[in-house]
Amino acid sequence: MCTYNNYSKRGITIDGICCCRKQLSSKSRQGNREFVNEIGLISGLQHPNLVKLFGCCVEGNELLLVYEHMENNCLAHALFGSGASTLKLDWATRQKICVGIARGLAFLHEESTLRIVHRDIKATNVLLDWELNGKISDFGLAKLKEEENTHISTRVVGTIGYMAPEYVLWGYLTEKADVYSFGVVALEIVCGRSNASYWAQNGCVCLLDWTFNLQQKGKLMEILDPKLEYKFDKEKV
Repeated sequence: MCTYNNYSKRGITIDGICCCRKQLSSKSRQGNREFVNEIGLISGLQHPNLVKLFGCCVEGNELLLVYEHMENNCLAHALFGSGASTLKLDWATRQKICVGIARGLAFLHEESTLRIVHRDIKATNVLLDWELNGKISDFGLAKLKEEENTHISTRVVGTIGYMAPEYVLWGYLTEKADVYSFGVVALEIVCGRSNASYWAQNGCVCLLDWTFNLQQKGKLMEILDPKLEYKFDKEKV
């Protein structure tokens, strides 16, 4: 069993295809809402950088979603995991993951029949396949974007540290909220550090604060993950 986020996901095999089972809580309104939301929004969407939904099942008190199996867990596990479980991500791989997330978001925002704002882009919701391609998962909080509306006014849900200021303060939701979250994830990929944890050091409270301080001092390259061992193209970074 492996846990990518707040749900349990277990590997299973259906018709010879290795899949992943995601179980949501049927005891909460949130669990039921996310279950219906995921089925309705992504069952018809196909893109190389979106995790594929194979099916669903309601059995007793269990709500189950069946996804394609992602061999290398989630991006957070690869970046922030400890010990032997941590994957070694070189610069080319990190760049590929960034581009993959961007392509997935471009599809949701501009290219699919349904225009969708994900609302919860973060490192635990980016899964990695056996080739370390990044795929966006977990559409339980996603919202449809209607063409005639410039934005959606909605209750604020998501993950602290990844939500855009205008969304947190006023519930003002556009595709830009996902782009902001992607920016945070991209920074985490470069730094190898999480923005979700509180930093009580050097006068900084989070990764964004620390990065801004270094930028002000002209020391921005100090944010680079030491695991890269200086093997990267500085201009691309």
